[in-house]
Amino acid sequence: MDVYAIAKYVRMSPRKVRLVTGMLRGLKIDAARTQLAFLPKAASLPVLKVLNSAAANAVNNFKLDEATLTIKTATADQGPALKRWRARAMGTAAPIKKRTSHITIVLTDGKNDKNQEPRTNFQKKDEKPVEVKVEEKKDVKPKKKAASKKDSKLETSNS
Repeated sequence: MDVYAIAKYVRMSPRKVRLVTGMLRGLKIDAARTQLAFLPKAASLPVLKVLNSAAANAVNNFKLDEATLTIKTATADQGPALKRWRARAMGTAAPIKKRTSHITIVLTDGKNDKNQEPRTNFQKKDEKPVEVKVEEKKDVKPKKKAASKKDSKLETSNS
């Protein structure tokens, strides 16, 4: 079962947050908490808050065991940017974008809800995988090169 938590409008650039979320994918919750506690990045604090929230959702709402949970996905999407201006030379102004991000963490216990095999992106719900038959290639002889202009000039000059 998948359980998730989202933090929206976090006042931090998504590029900086993605450095942290990329490290967490596939880790157990305890290992991820330890990693975030000692990571020297400012983005580790809001990501840790979202991770703790997702774990609390799993334990309280879905009665899952916290020791079995792993991080399935951790993403940092871009939110709206606050637009500000900075004074520059000769009375002009330069734009400043103060970016925000939406942090999403999805936890899984490794079990499928309906005991189904995982589907590919192209399969529909009730559709079974299609077996593809591959035919063997016949022996194909290589084609001869077409005579180029240089070769034809040489032949005419030699004769």
